[in-house]
Amino acid sequence: MVETTRRRRRPISREEALARQEKKRLRKEREELSRELARGPIDLPFCLLVLMLIGIGLIMLLSASFPSAYYEDNDPTKYFVKQGIFAIMGVAAMLFIGKINYQRFRALAKPLLYLAIVLLVLVAIPGIGLIKNDARRWLGIPRTSFQFQPSEIAKMAVVLYFSDTISKKKDKMNTTRYGVAPYLLILGVISLLMMLEPHLSGTVLILGAGAVLMLVGGINLTWVAAALAGAGGIAFLMFSGIITYGQSRLAMWQNPWLDARGKGYQLVQSLLSIGSGGLWGVGLGKSRQKYLYLPEEHNDFIFAIVCEELGLIGATIIMLLFAALILRGYWIALHARDRFGSLLVVGVTTLIAMQTFLNIGVVTGLLPTTGISLPFFSYGGTALSIQLAEMGIVLSVSRQMKPTKAG
Repeated sequence: MVETTRRRRRPISREEALARQEKKRLRKEREELSRELARGPIDLPFCLLVLMLIGIGLIMLLSASFPSAYYEDNDPTKYFVKQGIFAIMGVAAMLFIGKINYQRFRALAKPLLYLAIVLLVLVAIPGIGLIKNDARRWLGIPRTSFQFQPSEIAKMAVVLYFSDTISKKKDKMNTTRYGVAPYLLILGVISLLMMLEPHLSGTVLILGAGAVLMLVGGINLTWVAAALAGAGGIAFLMFSGIITYGQSRLAMWQNPWLDARGKGYQLVQSLLSIGSGGLWGVGLGKSRQKYLYLPEEHNDFIFAIVCEELGLIGATIIMLLFAALILRGYWIALHARDRFGSLLVVGVTTLIAMQTFLNIGVVTGLLPTTGISLPFFSYGGTALSIQLAEMGIVLSVSRQMKPTKAG
C-alpha cells in the first residue's frame, strides 16, 4: 500500500487575507468603473465627420463610375449599389463596435496578427492568390465574386498588436530588446510578404503606422534618426538609379509626357482632369475624363474626378473634412483614459492620415504613382468595411475619454 502525501497549504495570515480581499475589491471596482465608462456618449463630431465623408464619397463614386459601369455591364449603378451595401453594413458595424468596451479588443491582438500573416502567406502562393494588374494581392472564395486584400487585415492587426503590447511595457520601450527588436521583426516579416505581391503602398502604410506607434510608445530617438537616415538613403539609391525597382515610375513621375500614351498615360489624364476643373469645377456629374479616358477613375484616381467636377473649392473642402477628421482623431487619442486606448486611436488615425496624403499626392503628381485608394471614396467593399470598423474602435475609445476642463 502506497501512502500518498499531500502538501500542506501554508496558513494564510490575517494580513495576507485582508490584502487579497482588498485586491479583489479594487479589481471589482475597476471592472465596474470600466463598464460604467463604456456607457458614455460617443464623440459626435468624429462620428458626423465620418458620415459626411461617406455620403460625399458615395455621391462622387456614382458620378465617377457610371460610364465605366455602363460600358462593362450595361448597369450604370453597379459600383454605386455594391459600395452602398458595404457602406450600410460598415456604418452598422461602426456603431456596434463603438458600443463595445475597447479593452475587450486586447484578446484579439495575437489571433488577428497570426491570421494576417497566414493570409499573406496564402496570397503569395501561386494558384491561391488572385492576380490583377500584375499584382497578387487578393484572396477570394471559389465560385463567388467575394474578394478581399489580406493587407487590409494586416494593417489593423499591426495597430492592435502594437497598441496592446506597447501599452504594457512602458519604460521597457526605450530598450532595444523589448522596445525595438520584436516590432522590427514583425514589421520585417509582414513587409517581406507584402513585397512579394508586390504591394509597395500597403507596405509603406504598415511601416509608417508601426513606426509612429513605436515612437509614441517611447522608443529611443536614436532609432528614429536611424530610420529617417535609412529612408533617405533608400530614396537616394532609387533616384540615382542604383536600385532599379520602380525606375519607370520615377521617370514618369518626373515627366509623364515623355510617354503620354504609354506608362505616363494615367498621370497625364489625371493632371488633365484636375486642370480642367479650374476653381469651381465643370459641375457635378459633368466630368469628361471619366468617359474611359482616365483609368481607375472610380478607384485610386477618384480624387481627380472630384477636382474636375467640384474644382479647387470643392476639393479643398473635402481635404479640410479629412484634416478635421484626422485632427479630431488625435484629439481623442490625447484625451483617452489609458495608454492602450491612446495608442489604438493614434494607430488608426495615422493609417487614415497617411493613406489620404499618399492618395492625393499620387493623383496630383506630388508623389510617384502607386496603387493606393482614397479612404471612404474609392471603390472597394473590403477596404471600406475595415475602415469603418476602425472608426468604430475610435468611437469606442471616445466613450471613455477623460473629462476636459471647462475653460
